Amino acid sequence: MYKVVVVEDESMVRKGIILTIDWSALDCVVVEDEEIARKGIIFTINWDALNCMIAGEAANGEEGAEVIRRLSPDIIVTDLKMPRMDGVEMIAKLREQGNRAKFIILTAYGDFKYAQSAVKLGVSDYLLKPLKDGDLEQAVTRIIDQLEEGDRLRQKEEEETPIFRFNADRKAKNKYVEQAIKQIREHYKEDINISTVAEQLQISEGYLSRVFKKETDYTFTTYLSYYRMKVAMELLKEGNLKVYEVADAAGYSDTAYFSAQFKKIVGIAPSEYQDRVRGH
Repeated sequence: MYKVVVVEDESMVRKGIILTIDWSALDCVVVEDEEIARKGIIFTINWDALNCMIAGEAANGEEGAEVIRRLSPDIIVTDLKMPRMDGVEMIAKLREQGNRAKFIILTAYGDFKYAQSAVKLGVSDYLLKPLKDGDLEQAVTRIIDQLEEGDRLRQKEEEETPIFRFNADRKAKNKYVEQAIKQIREHYKEDINISTVAEQLQISEGYLSRVFKKETDYTFTTYLSYYRMKVAMELLKEGNLKVYEVADAAGYSDTAYFSAQFKKIVGIAPSEYQDRVRGH
């Protein structure tokens, strides 16, 4: 699940972006003090196909910078010419602070050269106003494709990360991630997955997957596997159990599969690890 912040000084344009794009069936966090606008966003947005949610909005660059700092969205749709702080200033300020979000800038034809300065700041796309049907959706889709490709590459790197870097004691800031980790700790022996945990927490699987990865640097499945392996490693150190007993205690009903996973993650077979840590 990706968050989108709309920064646009013209209310009609801002509401048009928010209300006319297809945003349905998503878990949305809406920050808006006007009830009519807030309800309008909640009930009329339908970004199901884009797998996004509107996390907040702002009417100028100064407000936008504050909203973005607070919400840390993945995607920001912003106008260029705005009061109090323009779009280029806002993006430059956020970049200086380490923000690496994806920006889509909206610009009038006469602002094209001005928009080029924003491109130097690493914006992902710029669209000419007035927007044509599908322009913004296509821009967001391109960004999501980039983000998903990045996730795939990080997943590949993650799978190659040594188990010894895994820290199961690191505290999570997000309450749902904290509860999900608690579920893993308490039920790692059982057949649990992100779908069942998300259902118990009454949130979408997509949202939990996104925030879990963002908080822990691991997917739910990898975190569960690593946690089980940490348990297995501790049991093997104790030396009181056979490998098949360790497999069962760590949540694996198939000893051969456990051994294969252990060697893949730890680098050596369970029996060899046990011999090494016991000094044999």
